[in-house]
Amino acid sequence: MNSNLNAPHFKDEQAAYAYVEAWLWPAGPVCPHCGNADQGRIRARAGKSTRAGLRKCNECRKQFTVKVGTIFEDSHVPMTHWLQAIYLMCSSKKGISTRQLQRMLGGSMKTAWFVGHRIRHAMAPAANSGLLGGPDVTVEADETFLSRSPKTRRALEKNAKSGEVVMSLVERGGDIRSMYLDDKNIRSALTRHLDERSRLVTDGSQAYIGQSDKHESVDHSKYEWVRGDVHTNTLEGFFSIFKRGLVGVYQHMDKKHLDRYLAEFDFRMNTRAKLGINDAHRTGIAIRGARGKRLQYKTAH
Repeated sequence: MNSNLNAPHFKDEQAAYAYVEAWLWPAGPVCPHCGNADQGRIRARAGKSTRAGLRKCNECRKQFTVKVGTIFEDSHVPMTHWLQAIYLMCSSKKGISTRQLQRMLGGSMKTAWFVGHRIRHAMAPAANSGLLGGPDVTVEADETFLSRSPKTRRALEKNAKSGEVVMSLVERGGDIRSMYLDDKNIRSALTRHLDERSRLVTDGSQAYIGQSDKHESVDHSKYEWVRGDVHTNTLEGFFSIFKRGLVGVYQHMDKKHLDRYLAEFDFRMNTRAKLGINDAHRTGIAIRGARGKRLQYKTAH
């Protein structure tokens, strides 16, 4: 038996940089300062005191590494540790806590916490990801409460709030996208994320009415869970995994970071084994998502 964490890029710093470069620079190094991609005008720096992965652009005369302009920039954490953390988060179905990362990788809890949030930032979809669904595409939509729901038999105390609400959209056989409904409502979230030409499948909530020309629903209040291919079971399964991670691993997710945690669970769902993606490939996809997503400590709070 050979552990996946015995791979060279998890143990050797030069191999770790080469692994990241293969995902971020598939056609060779590109200068982040001037955009030069001429391989003859970029050279690797050599020497005993030269840090791993350092290159110099002969066009703008500046030095750089693959870390510039990514979640790795200005980090003193070794690249081998970054890759181990990314692999652990990509291969843990219900996530991995900050304390667990700290115990496995060493360092402070503050460092482990920040590394985790940078990785979640890389896992988030790009800002120009577009709308979900389209003509002849079925999209499920549903929401869940992260604390006691007002729908449960055990009633809430008078004037008590029901807690944070998360809504998810999933294309049948495609991607999922989740969002925290803080000051937003369901209708405004659907407008931002759903192609109105989609076939929308939901539960009996009145909030979904009129959001799509093709809308079908099941009435859970009447114990109707499935009618043909009309159901929200895909999202019910996703919510189950998310809540197991919330309760069993993270125990608490602050509201201001909730979107990043949702992006983490969405990412693993969108790159699941059923789609033919293994843990190593999923790790590479997360690395590829690190480009252009620098996250400074002051913006992570």
